[in-house]
Amino acid sequence: MYYVAAALLVLSGLFYSAGHHELGQFGANVCSYGSTFCDNPVVVFTGGALAAAWGMFVSIK
Repeated sequence: MYYVAAALLVLSGLFYSAGHHELGQFGANVCSYGSTFCDNPVVVFTGGALAAAWGMFVSIK
């Protein structure tokens, strides 16, 4: 679950950068496929945070 959380947190950073036109042509391509996430990267970040919280909740040590 931590891998999923890490991937979602990285994707939220990617969508944030692409939404603010910091990635050039690559950002334009990213936003053409995921325009909702470029407009609201906090949605992906929230999913990552919830995945991390769930991973801590269900982890056995």
